[in-house]
Amino acid sequence: MTHAPESRPRHADPPRPRPRSQDPRPLPRMLPGTDEPPAPATVRAAFALWLTAVAAGVFETVLAVIRAMTDGDASTGDLAGGLALRVAVYSAVVLVAVRMRRGGNGARLALAGVPGVLGTLSLVIEPVRWLTDGHALGAAFRDLGAVDVLFGGSRALHVAAVLAAVALMFRPSANAWFRAARRPRR
Repeated sequence: MTHAPESRPRHADPPRPRPRSQDPRPLPRMLPGTDEPPAPATVRAAFALWLTAVAAGVFETVLAVIRAMTDGDASTGDLAGGLALRVAVYSAVVLVAVRMRRGGNGARLALAGVPGVLGTLSLVIEPVRWLTDGHALGAAFRDLGAVDVLFGGSRALHVAAVLAAVALMFRPSANAWFRAARRPRR
């Protein structure tokens, strides 16, 4: 059996698709809204860092509750009020971060200003105040327990994640994407 030559001219092979792991992914369909055009890696990384900061904050909260319960430092009402405030703040940060991930420039600015600046100040003011009261840095490390080490590590991760997320949200690729996301779609 003979085959007739193809009637269309033979061209170079079409370009190969990129592996799926490199494709920018929109948010899952179960969440309303999309990120079209897809968010650049800097925005996706900033989003992941905001979630990391919230997870570190939740972990710190758990450690603080454990410490308060074992030391008997706080009443149940104080603990409940503190927990309610933290749940509200962490929930708001996650919701605003989702909005930022979808292209909301106002959400990006809110994240940079409120948890980025004010939140970071609230995390570092106590240690700075302790040092300015004349305590030596070495005194902070003298009688550390396991909870203290975990808390310090979590706090360091928390602050680093916030600072890195803010920096990534304002990289040139992120700025261009937020500008494009504001333009009306045709």
